[in-house]
Amino acid sequence: MFFKRLTKAQPKSEAELLAQYKATESLEILGNIYEPYMDLVFAICYKYLRNEEESKDAVMQIFEHLIEKLKTQNVENFRNWLHSVTRNHCLMILRSAKSKKFEGEIVELSTDEHLIYDVFEIDKNLTKLDDCLEKLSDEQKASIKLFYYQEKCYQEIVELTGYELNKVKSYIQNGKRNLKNCVENNNE
Repeated sequence: MFFKRLTKAQPKSEAELLAQYKATESLEILGNIYEPYMDLVFAICYKYLRNEEESKDAVMQIFEHLIEKLKTQNVENFRNWLHSVTRNHCLMILRSAKSKKFEGEIVELSTDEHLIYDVFEIDKNLTKLDDCLEKLSDEQKASIKLFYYQEKCYQEIVELTGYELNKVKSYIQNGKRNLKNCVENNNE
């Protein structure tokens, strides 16, 4: 009985599951990877689309896109990559909604012109933020990415990077200030 517990298979990491999906193309494996992120994907979709049913549809459409995309793409950080895929999918929906026509007349959709403008502004600002992030020092960039993108606490960042605790706090604080200044300077 004791030995059975020791030999029980350990849960696979996300990277291992992604590699296994790539090798087998098993929808069950892909479902296991995607399921923990479905609420996050829905929230992002709802933020952009402002419609519950359209957001639910988008969650399923994104899963269908992943079936093909993950066969060819090497994904290092699935959460960040999925966030970008979701954001781009929603922007494509909004762009097509803006230009969609039915027998010469624009079809009324759940998104209005102000929302579409706001979403494009958000997307433009996110692009600026990504550009500014690349301009930070390596220490600030690593600390910011771990803290905000991967939601690591200070102690986890210390363990992952080898930086001192006070340095991590400083890198995050200074990195935030530098990002703010960079984004504001690019808006002028």
